[in-house]
Amino acid sequence: MIGVADCECIIYNAHSLKDKRAVLQRILTRIRQKFNVSAAEVGYHDVWQRTSIAIAAVSEGKAGAEHELQNALKLIDSFPEIERTITEIEWL
Repeated sequence: MIGVADCECIIYNAHSLKDKRAVLQRILTRIRQKFNVSAAEVGYHDVWQRTSIAIAAVSEGKAGAEHELQNALKLIDSFPEIERTITEIEWL
């Protein structure tokens, strides 16, 4: 089972693309290190305070993939400088 979470986020304190990339790099690196998922920025590349992050998990069953995705989403929520606004999860 493959699960893909696409989240749109707002980074309030980013005043340049450099600020945005610093926050995103920290978050994406931590997600990749802690969980068995792939994560990348997939949208709003040229916008300072907005981003779209995709997280993909592959597992033998839906429960395993959902557990990894939910843990990765909780990690995003734990960062005070970013706010998750819209999250869509798709199963393949």
